[in-house]
Amino acid sequence: MSVLAACGLGLVLAGCGTPAAGPADRAAQVAAPSPVASPDAPAASGPAGASGASDAPARGGAGAARRVPPTLAPGPGGLTPVFERRAPLSGGAAAEKTVALTFDADMTADQGPRAAGGERFDNPALIDTLRRLDVDATVFMTGRWAEEYPDQARSIGADPRFEVANHSYSHHAFRTPCYGLPTLGRADMAADVERAFAAFRTAGVRNVVPYFRFPGGCYDDDALRALAPAKVTAVQWDVVGGDAFAKDADAVARQVLQGVRPGSVVVLHCTLSAAPVTEQAIRRVVPELRARGYRFVKVSELMAG
Repeated sequence: MSVLAACGLGLVLAGCGTPAAGPADRAAQVAAPSPVASPDAPAASGPAGASGASDAPARGGAGAARRVPPTLAPGPGGLTPVFERRAPLSGGAAAEKTVALTFDADMTADQGPRAAGGERFDNPALIDTLRRLDVDATVFMTGRWAEEYPDQARSIGADPRFEVANHSYSHHAFRTPCYGLPTLGRADMAADVERAFAAFRTAGVRNVVPYFRFPGGCYDDDALRALAPAKVTAVQWDVVGGDAFAKDADAVARQVLQGVRPGSVVVLHCTLSAAPVTEQAIRRVVPELRARGYRFVKVSELMAG
């Protein structure tokens, strides 16, 4: 079973809804965001240097001027931190009803011939619908997708409603087994992530955030250790959208609506050939969640709390 098929069935697996086990204290405190950069300042090419700011690289290309997004502090031994949901503070007021819709723009390094043959690994109608409905969202993009669709990648990154996060360059697995995906060697993991960031820069993508999503959601402590040089926060999810290979948009919408809680991260896809009904499902999900009092935010806002 492929990773998308497994997630399409809504299975609660390490590759779909539950991250692999690791140190119990990965829910580290969020680092404080830095002050807003000067509008004329070029995007930083290395870690932020301001006191108290995140040390994650500001990777927004094309001179993007923006607040450095929050990240989590490294885990024990410098492990890459993992975020999956903003849990309500205990003993506080009722949790604010915020939810982050995230969309994986998947494309493997060897799928170019299929794209050349007409297979659609993009979904412009979905992006248009998110814009029309005024929905903030985070797109986890592979470097190969940005190379195949540079105009779309640039347009998404230039829209203030969206932020672009890293989904690897190759969409190969960072742990084995992982639903049949080819596996990267640990020595190649950080370089694969950096290659995706480089593809974003080449395409002129702005509003790139230092967040990473493991292909298939598969990882272990060795992968978290290997990824540490990339200085990213890994982002998982607590709600499986179930849109992969789904044919019934209402079933996808029901699964999302049943799973969302305050602070949820929902995983869906921005890949028409593998997730053909996502746009239809979003047209039902958005108004129903708004009727329940939810506000849609990007992962960076959710993480900031």
